[in-house]
Amino acid sequence: SCVHTENYFVPTSEIIAVEETELNEKQHNIGRWQRMAKPYAFTVYYVKKDRNHRWRCGDVTFSCVDEYLCDQWIQALKELLETQRSRPKQLLVYINPYGGKRQGKRIYEQKVAPLFSLASISTDVDNLFEVNINKYDGVVCVGGDGMFSEVMHGLIGRMQKDSGIDQNNPKAPLVQCNIRIGIIPAGSTDCICYSTVGISDPVTSALHIIVGDCQPLDVSSVHHNNTFLKYSVSLLGYGFYGDTLKDSEKKRWMGPMRYDFSGLKTFLSHHYYEGTISFQPAKHTLGSPRDKDSCRTGCYICKKSEQQLAEQRKEHGLKHEEDEEEWKVIKGKFLAINSVNMSCSCPRSPKGLSPAAHLADGSADLILVRKCSRFNFLRYLVRHRNQHDQFDFSFVDVYRVKSFQFTSKLSEDNESNVTVMGKKRFGQFCRDHPACCCNIANSTWNCDGETLDSSAIEVRVHCQLMKLFARGIEENCNDEAAYSQDSIEQLL
Repeated sequence: SCVHTENYFVPTSEIIAVEETELNEKQHNIGRWQRMAKPYAFTVYYVKKDRNHRWRCGDVTFSCVDEYLCDQWIQALKELLETQRSRPKQLLVYINPYGGKRQGKRIYEQKVAPLFSLASISTDVDNLFEVNINKYDGVVCVGGDGMFSEVMHGLIGRMQKDSGIDQNNPKAPLVQCNIRIGIIPAGSTDCICYSTVGISDPVTSALHIIVGDCQPLDVSSVHHNNTFLKYSVSLLGYGFYGDTLKDSEKKRWMGPMRYDFSGLKTFLSHHYYEGTISFQPAKHTLGSPRDKDSCRTGCYICKKSEQQLAEQRKEHGLKHEEDEEEWKVIKGKFLAINSVNMSCSCPRSPKGLSPAAHLADGSADLILVRKCSRFNFLRYLVRHRNQHDQFDFSFVDVYRVKSFQFTSKLSEDNESNVTVMGKKRFGQFCRDHPACCCNIANSTWNCDGETLDSSAIEVRVHCQLMKLFARGIEENCNDEAAYSQDSIEQLL
């Protein structure tokens, strides 16, 4: 019999832990039959879903007068949790103690570590590059998007090195990482966590890790002249977002407000950049960037891509035939060139840069914003914060691609040499005469919040290269607070 009067419904996959409990005197007097003998009890800790995709740890206590029956229940539930192999038992935790708007160490110790201890998960706080990573069920990074990027690069890099894959080869098929990454948000934007969970909340993310959720994620590799530069999982932006990031790096003392200030400054400067972009359309995927349906938990488009990936590996292994599809070429003057592997949603932009982008379909959404007036560009930016179609402009084009290349008009060959020499020899002249042709030649690429100075790049999307402790954004999460079909009593 349950100590509380409410009915609790929760799937077994969302049970966190089971513990034997001693009832206090007040709880002893719940029923007449309990006064005749000392009741035995146990507490079930479970995922309690709240509004806006927020999760909390709930608990319910069961009691009975039969000690043997109580032990049977406890043993049955613990065996049930043991059979769920997706649950992690040992994690490597990587903490950024001072970065972002919050202190990662404090967040981990106060909110996350107690939950891991309750779920009997052992943790090691160590250096990612000096441990035997194979003994862990996953790596947890406590910080912002920059911290996640460091951990991701470490894992993918080690996996390719151990497999003998040359990362400098842009056409090399990369080996999928079999170790999941968990994100405890403690940064300024937490875009990746928000786009894969639905909220940037440390407790919610910790509970996703505990129950062993698994969400595959596409990763884009960025190369320049057959040299590996970076991996990207969210935004790869040239023009507006690149200039904003470059300017904000000089104003870190302002905190998160630097993004607003630098964004306004970049908007008013209204620089455009001329270049050539060529891409291969992603014909293997379903849907388009203009779809109204967003990627959600159990997305059928991502599952279809997973099946295609499994068939390809079964037939060809890591070696696959090169695609001979025709490349499409676009030349023009652009205010912004953005490539996103996910929606890139955040609290300020709930729909993100591309609301219909998928997490694991093996493609990226390429958004080209051509030269237009400041007023029209402002209309485009405002659409990121409302429910209107942000691609419904004559100066905005969007394509779903699997690879693309970009070359600035002024930097096809030796992009850096001319610019550096010009700055050294004519720097004072340009400062005195800002209207000269040396004013601004190239922009900077914003790669997941880090700058890339090479304007000419080659980008390729690798389908489901890594996995997160997440399940995607759940549909109708508010209704799910009532829980699932089976109650704990019925399960036993």
